[in-house]
Amino acid sequence: MDSGPSGAAPSGPTLHDVAREAGVSVATASRALNGSTRNVRSENAARVRAAAARLGYRPHLSAQAIARGTTRTVALVVGDVDDPYFAALAAGVTREAEQAGLIVTMAVADRSPERELELVRRLRGQRPRVIVVAGSRIAGTRTRDLLVAELSEHRTAGGRVALISQPDLPFPTVSLDNHGGARRLAHALLGLGYRRFAVLRAPERVRTSAERCSGFLAGLRESGLDVGRPVVIEADFTRAGGHAAAGALLRRGHGDVQAIFAVNDVMAIGAMTALRGAGVVPGRELAVAGFDDIGSAIDVVPPLTSVAVPLVEAGAQAMRLALSGDGAAARALVPARVVLRASTPGPPAPSAP
Repeated sequence: MDSGPSGAAPSGPTLHDVAREAGVSVATASRALNGSTRNVRSENAARVRAAAARLGYRPHLSAQAIARGTTRTVALVVGDVDDPYFAALAAGVTREAEQAGLIVTMAVADRSPERELELVRRLRGQRPRVIVVAGSRIAGTRTRDLLVAELSEHRTAGGRVALISQPDLPFPTVSLDNHGGARRLAHALLGLGYRRFAVLRAPERVRTSAERCSGFLAGLRESGLDVGRPVVIEADFTRAGGHAAAGALLRRGHGDVQAIFAVNDVMAIGAMTALRGAGVVPGRELAVAGFDDIGSAIDVVPPLTSVAVPLVEAGAQAMRLALSGDGAAARALVPARVVLRASTPGPPAPSAP
């Protein structure tokens, strides 16, 4: 057939053509090809797919999103772009998403509950298949119920939700064993012979920090040993915060403190930098331990004792929970184990009289 005076090629097959070829309605053809959750009889779906293959029809991506109520994307909201902790979680989310044929986009909340809420609101408008929110819950905020409402609306519209955080919100959640891991670290440091400690932590309202601090102090108490009263210093949950907290410890005089526990590795690494800047050798004059076992924990000098958590697997597990559709009751606790390194070699032996 002649293409016409202009020489323009005829347009490709349409959804109407596929429906006509398969002997079904346009609505049925759309649902069969675009992944709608509404039921299509198997024999009709097979006829539609066969007709589309014969005609060379390709579904329109926008039509797929409308039919499903979602796109083939995963929206990942993380607390901090500079912390390797979140990079490891993102790697796990991305690995699992790619296996499901999904693409991950990432937004950064800067550890702000208000920004986290605003990001979720904006991302919902882009119709992601899954929203994953990763980061500590913050106690006492006014955004909790609003965040629950936003994520619930997303789920009602056909999307999936998962959190990597404390099991505080009514959605599938992967949690880290913050309390237990820190408690085991306390036992390990006591076993090395340390008895006097300082704890560098984030403000009490940051629940991840609070869980790790309370676990560490519980481990010291239940030992029954004379450990005195640990020095506790609050700072930002960042490398700069660890640097500032260690500086504050040195200014007040670290006295008989033998070991510092920083509630995450980036704080511990910041603290080690502050110690070296003040002429105090980490590991030799003052031991340092952290939590998370990020990649750089083995690159610092001396290598950092930490509590190892399989962060990549935690991210992957969150994606699996979201895609499984198990519902709000789905919970997973990721175990943690102590890894002793040269930053905690044990206190020096007392000098001979």
